[in-house]
Amino acid sequence: MQYIDSFSLASEKNEVDFILSKNHKLNMTCYPSDNNAYPFKIFPQKQLHHLDFGAITMFYGGNGSGKSTLLNVIAEKLKLKRTAPFNNAPLFDEYLRFCDFELTFGRKVPDGSKIIASDDVFDFLLDIRKINEGIDRRREELFDEYERIQNTKEFRINSIDDYEELKQYNRDKKSTKSAFTAKRLPKELVGMSNGESAFSVFTREIKSDALYLLDEPENSLSATLQNELAGFIEDSVRFYNCQFIISTHSPFLLSLKEAKIYDLDTVPAQVKKWTELENVRVYHDFFERHMDSFK
Repeated sequence: MQYIDSFSLASEKNEVDFILSKNHKLNMTCYPSDNNAYPFKIFPQKQLHHLDFGAITMFYGGNGSGKSTLLNVIAEKLKLKRTAPFNNAPLFDEYLRFCDFELTFGRKVPDGSKIIASDDVFDFLLDIRKINEGIDRRREELFDEYERIQNTKEFRINSIDDYEELKQYNRDKKSTKSAFTAKRLPKELVGMSNGESAFSVFTREIKSDALYLLDEPENSLSATLQNELAGFIEDSVRFYNCQFIISTHSPFLLSLKEAKIYDLDTVPAQVKKWTELENVRVYHDFFERHMDSFK
């Protein structure tokens, strides 16, 4: 399924004319400042102006290649939902004025479409950690409370109003520490590793009939979970009418069937087969050197 067909970035002429119109020097930096040109001056250097999409489109490249910036530009131009903040520099909205896109004939960007960034996953993991740390503190308090009950010789009843409390006291005296604690403690968000919790973000957030932009979704995922995510994305396209635009250097994701891959490490940036990408070749050469170890 395809909702967006193509996207056009600011042309080199657009950028030159805009920058020359400024009466002060513009620098290229990811930090906010009055003379920050970001995201200008990135894509003309890669001779990248027009992008055609498939059901699955990948942006591949090393750190600083512009793949995350490209995702953010597309997400903001399409007004996609997002949770995590991004480097929205002073000229970001100015840059978007020079961008354009074409939707697949007869379609629109579905309301549920969104961008899921690495920070969304990390924030989720931190939230789980904070909740569990609070539960750990409560557990210690309950342990202390249990010890006080066990060390109390008798419960003094002053009126009929204390009767229910007496019954609870007697039950607590007979209870084990683990049973006493389990009844009063909220359930921990446990049972999953960080990687499994990260994987659950995608299975929870990705629904049917929508466009999704994923920024390096392999972060925090083991090789096994990256492979599972690849299968989940393929199934979401095949059976649930989803379209994906993904920035990644994971060979498990880059090898997705029918994926269209833009190599942002080359000039000009161009579409390549996943087996031609430098990162994938490094893995290939490594395993080829150690082939005897697998026999």
